Parts: sequence; structure tokens; C-alpha cells
Amino acid sequence: MRFLTLAFLMIVLTFPAISFAALDYGKQSLVGGDFSGSDLKGATFYLTDLQDANLSDCDLQNATLYGAKLKDTNLSNSNLREVTLDSAVLDGTDLSNTNLEDSFAYSTQFENVKIQGADFTNVFLPKDVVRRFCESASGTNPFTNRETRETLECDYI
Repeated sequence: MRFLTLAFLMIVLTFPAISFAALDYGKQSLVGGDFSGSDLKGATFYLTDLQDANLSDCDLQNATLYGAKLKDTNLSNSNLREVTLDSAVLDGTDLSNTNLEDSFAYSTQFENVKIQGADFTNVFLPKDVVRRFCESASGTNPFTNRETRETLECDYI
């Protein structure tokens, strides 16, 4: 019994816990996947189908979601700071209380997106997207304490 206990401890101490961020999810179908509350810093979701996935309360800082399909995906309360969202499709996506500061999302498709409390500081978006967002923008981001309307610069368009 002592040998088994010692062997178990050696394995646990030798191999640290596997982080989701170390994985590459590129070009996969993760429809309906549940990653809620995960540390996904720097993870790659290049051309990944994340339809109906739960990515709420995740740390996705510096992740790549280039070309990802995020239809009806829950990204609420997540850290998307410095994320690449270029060419991604967000339709029915929940970005409530999400921090998107310094993310790249210029050619991203946004349709029916929930943005209450989202922080878009330094996110370069096409003017037509900003206008649409400003029609419904409200709330304050709980992490950065910035108002959504201010981060979209709604008073200047």
C-alpha cells in the first residue's frame, strides 16, 4: 500500500495539471461544448465551430478565435482582452459583461449580439457595427468599471 501511495504522489508531483490553454482546438467541431470557468489564455480556436458552446466566465486573454463560428455561444463574464476575433461569426452570441479591450475584430460579423456591460475599449470596429451597437448599448463592465456606451464612443459617431 505504501508503494502505491508513493507512486501516486510521484506522478502527481511530476506531472502538473493540464491546462486547456496548452491545447490547440483549431478546425474542430466543439458544438455545445462546456468550457465555462476555464483558463483558456492563449488557446487557439482557429476556424472552430463553437455553436451553442458555453465559454462563460473564461479567461481567453490572447486567444485566437479567427474565423470561429460563435452562433448562440455564451461568452458572458469572460476576459477576451487582446483576442483575435477577425473573420469570426457572432450571431446570437452573449457578450454581456465581457472585457474585449484591445481585441482585433474588424472583419467580424456581429448579428443579434448581447453587449450589455461589455467593454470595447480600443476595439476597432466598422462604423456601421458601432452604430448598431450604440442603439442598444447599456451597462457598466464589472471588471473594468467602464460604461459600454463610452467604450464604443457612442457620443462621437
